[in-house]
Order: sequence, then structure tokens, then C-alpha cells
Amino acid sequence: MSFEDLFSGGSHKRKLGHFSALVNVAMVDGPLTPEEELLLLRFARRLDINELEYNEIIKNSNKYPIYPTHSQEIRLKQLHDIFRMIFADGEIDQEEASFLNRYAITLGFKEQEADRLIKRSIEIFTGGLNFYDYEYLLNKK
Repeated sequence: MSFEDLFSGGSHKRKLGHFSALVNVAMVDGPLTPEEELLLLRFARRLDINELEYNEIIKNSNKYPIYPTHSQEIRLKQLHDIFRMIFADGEIDQEEASFLNRYAITLGFKEQEADRLIKRSIEIFTGGLNFYDYEYLLNKK
């Protein structure tokens, strides 16, 4: 356990797991595209992933487990990040959709809720919304 994890409740481990999932979804449909690489670099900066960790995750993205959180907002932000990565190439294919479903459940969403969020998100996300608009529309009845 790193020094940071002792005082952050494992938040860096959670960030590594989330970044690993972003890399996995980016690679599920083949090698990284320039758009995906650029987006991964942005996510790495935002998640405080250093260059060594970045390179290690790119080489072996299955090494880091996903740690669910009790925070609905954090789960939605992570789901939003995954959608941004999926739609970096402007479309969602079957492998990405399958990954998305497993990831949402791993984050802590119940299966029925995950299905609803994913379906609604696909409808919403094709417009490239920011997180706060995304969150609002997901929760709107």
C-alpha cells in the first residue's frame, strides 16, 4: 500500500483501476487510435496517473482491479468517462457495449439499473454532453 493510500482511503488504487478500465475499453476494438491516446493522456493527468503507471497500465491493463465506491456521483463520473472513451471514435460496437455492461455492474450498479443507465446514456451521449448535463438527464424522470 502506498503512502497516499494510507490517508486517501485507497483513492489512488481506485483511480488506477478506473484508468485501467479506460485503457481496456479503448483497446477492446483494436489498437489505440490517436484520439483515444490523447483522451487517455487527459484522463491520466486528471486521475494523477504518473508516466510510469501510465506505461505499465498500457502494457498490462488487466493488472489493476476496479474498486467500487458507495458514492453515486463518483460511479456516474466513472461511467461518463467510459462513455467518453467509447465515443472517442464516434460509435459504440458490440465489444464496447458488452464491456460497458460488465463495468457498470462492477462499479456497483444493480443489473437493472445498469441496463437503464446504459440505454439512457447511449441516447444522451451521442450529443457529447458534459458531465453535469449528463447527470441531470440521467436522473430526469
